[in-house]
Amino acid sequence: MPAKPTTDADAVSRAVPADSSAAVPAEAVTPLVRGIAVLLRLTEAGGTLSPSGLERATGLARSTVDRIAATLARMGYVRLDGRDVVLAPRLMELGNAYLSALRLPALLDARADALADELDESVSLAVADRDGIRFIHQATRRRAMSLSFRIGDLLPAERTAPGPLFATEWTTQEWRAWRAHRAADPENGDFPAVPPRRHALPAGEFEQRTAAAAADGWALDDQLIEPGLVAVSVPVRDPRTDRIVCAATVVSHTSRHTAAGLRDTLLPRLRAAVRAMQDDLREMPPVRPAAAPTGLAAWTGASKQELGREFVESLARGLTVLTSFGEGRAELTLTEVAQATGLARATARRALITYEHLGLVRASGRVFAPTPRVLALGFPPLSRLSLPEIAAPHMAELAGRVHESTSLAVLSGPDIQYTARVATSRVMSVNITLGTRLPAYATSMGRVLLADLPAAGRPLPLPLRAFTPHTVTDPDALARLLDGVRARGHALVDEELEEGLRSIAVPVHDRTGRVVAALNVALHAARRTVGECERDILPALRATADRIEGDLRVAGRFTRVPAS
Repeated sequence: MPAKPTTDADAVSRAVPADSSAAVPAEAVTPLVRGIAVLLRLTEAGGTLSPSGLERATGLARSTVDRIAATLARMGYVRLDGRDVVLAPRLMELGNAYLSALRLPALLDARADALADELDESVSLAVADRDGIRFIHQATRRRAMSLSFRIGDLLPAERTAPGPLFATEWTTQEWRAWRAHRAADPENGDFPAVPPRRHALPAGEFEQRTAAAAADGWALDDQLIEPGLVAVSVPVRDPRTDRIVCAATVVSHTSRHTAAGLRDTLLPRLRAAVRAMQDDLREMPPVRPAAAPTGLAAWTGASKQELGREFVESLARGLTVLTSFGEGRAELTLTEVAQATGLARATARRALITYEHLGLVRASGRVFAPTPRVLALGFPPLSRLSLPEIAAPHMAELAGRVHESTSLAVLSGPDIQYTARVATSRVMSVNITLGTRLPAYATSMGRVLLADLPAAGRPLPLPLRAFTPHTVTDPDALARLLDGVRARGHALVDEELEEGLRSIAVPVHDRTGRVVAALNVALHAARRTVGECERDILPALRATADRIEGDLRVAGRFTRVPAS
């Protein structure tokens, strides 16, 4: 299929794809085209735009923008934060559907991570996306000079190490499309993830690098993206077809390695890792299709009844089509898409026609498959969210509901460390700043976190200090308390850290079930009794933790979500 060069955000100009020479198909779903335009513009803006900003960016009427935003908010794909529309973690389920269908991140990410640890350099996996490359996995190093590329970012092929590798398989038509695109956009303005090109691309330079990559089986990036950045890349081939399925790349900067140094010292180990990746692909077991989402059509219908014209049902139903793909469902027929979503065949068909026109789905015979471009729908900015950032809007809602301060903390040795906090406006309130550390054993959040650990592995600063007359300082008594916390799923600490301070906490689990943080509500003991805390606050606290965990499950499917 010929390359269709364009930036993600410019894929919809005035809500119509700018990269398609063909007219919008008569059967395309116009509200779906407009909704995709809004998501792409939000992504280009880093995840946040005002409705008036979206109006200017898309060319849509303000009333249309408002209805689209209301629909996306109902789906959990954005949240309406004051005057802004903000991408929400649940939107990542669209990109997750593509990555699950692709299978490569799940199969190869451990190899990439191990290589990054071995070399102490950043390692990425990328796939071809038209005349660019798009990242599907990043294993980065924490340094002052570190990479800012994110999963889903699109880079121009000629300014990367993987680009020449993928170009070795381009057709004549794809080369023609690449040349036309670069002639129209010599500064790479269509690729916002990279700095503008400062100098014109020398004639024939990329073709020469591609020919060298075909002969050598590897390619270098010697400061093509920006000064100081160097990379070496090797193709990962499908053992059955010998076609390139992705490229593995080691990235560094010139204060650590020259491009020639990368080639001479790290290329052999990169090649060894790629051979192991190809062995993994050769031996990968057949996958049993994961369960497709159910009840989506019924949900959209109910939402339409509840919200009326503010809910654009055709947009919501169109977006559910992308979630029908996934592990074991990499290619689906129209009938399978309709069955997975509960949509009528005609509705599913129009959505697929729209997506094919937008470059988000490709058709081959009677089957359809998502393309890497699906990652352009919010994945880059959302892939770098931390747990405190995910939790913050839910915590604000909780604080507004119970009219008390709420905090998020993680375990740091024998202490808890506050990583997020929403305070209420009261004459007398709990005053704690982010980064504050408190002894875990004497706090509700600390007890929730300690209770998840095996008894022998709990970091307790023996002897236990008494902060008030109520502080539990007997290790055996504390152990029994922690067993109870684990059984009940919450902890309530009453004036053990400070006289008059009462707090109640619940755990926050990641997608594996491990407790990664604790969420609490803290208040003065005079405002609510212990019983009232458990009756009035605990249900809201648990519901908030559930919502945070739901976002964390989606966000953590293919990315690492930092706990702090």
